Amino acid sequence: MSKEYLGKIIELVTAAFGLVAALAWNAAIQELIERFYQAGDTLTGKFIYALVITLFAVLITMVLARMHDRIGKKK
Repeated sequence: MSKEYLGKIIELVTAAFGLVAALAWNAAIQELIERFYQAGDTLTGKFIYALVITLFAVLITMVLARMHDRIGKKK
């Protein structure tokens, strides 16, 4: 098995575990938001959920971009 092939397999398995973790967090966050809003107010809850996830994704993306820049400058 070549090193490149093994690297791709590791990337795919890591992505699969990331997807499973994301789905678990998705369910947990949805349940948390549903506890704060009545069952009839699902639209508001979904918008709040979308906003929270978007802010989290932007924050993580910014942190990863900074890390990438720092690593690139060290080389």
